[in-house]
Amino acid sequence: MTTVIYPGTFDPLTNGHLNIIERSAVLFSHVLVAIAESPSKKPLFSLAERVELVRQSTAHLPNVEVIGFNNLLADTIAEYHVKAIIRGVRSTTDFEYEVQLAHLNRLLTHGVESLFFPPVEQWSYVSSTMIREIYLHNGDMSQLVPPAVLKALQHKRELGA
Repeated sequence: MTTVIYPGTFDPLTNGHLNIIERSAVLFSHVLVAIAESPSKKPLFSLAERVELVRQSTAHLPNVEVIGFNNLLADTIAEYHVKAIIRGVRSTTDFEYEVQLAHLNRLLTHGVESLFFPPVEQWSYVSSTMIREIYLHNGDMSQLVPPAVLKALQHKRELGA
């Protein structure tokens, strides 16, 4: 079984993220979606909420496992015997940053490679940052996030959070 890891903050999960997970699930026998706690980013959703939202959004993919983590990615990679890191790249700016991370992760994991997935055209402009901005300005996110995420964002908005 080949395990790959798709790490991120996923605050919130977008349809672009989901597309990369689905594409990875076709190619690899086990896809581990690893959600970073990332308290310094001041996430909109707690780690537990993000894990649950990604689980709900990937329930149709039997070879996808969702976990939360709050340690070094290299430690999680070793714990789960990961063979490769999946990363999405939308732009040349993303690519430059991701290449630096790939070099660092290869060093810290003793050779685990990073695989870059370009977005499908439909989701090439979508990011969690943009979703949070639309959310803050009471915009319509319905075409940009999975149904479970949309419902959670609407609920959060109703609570005034």
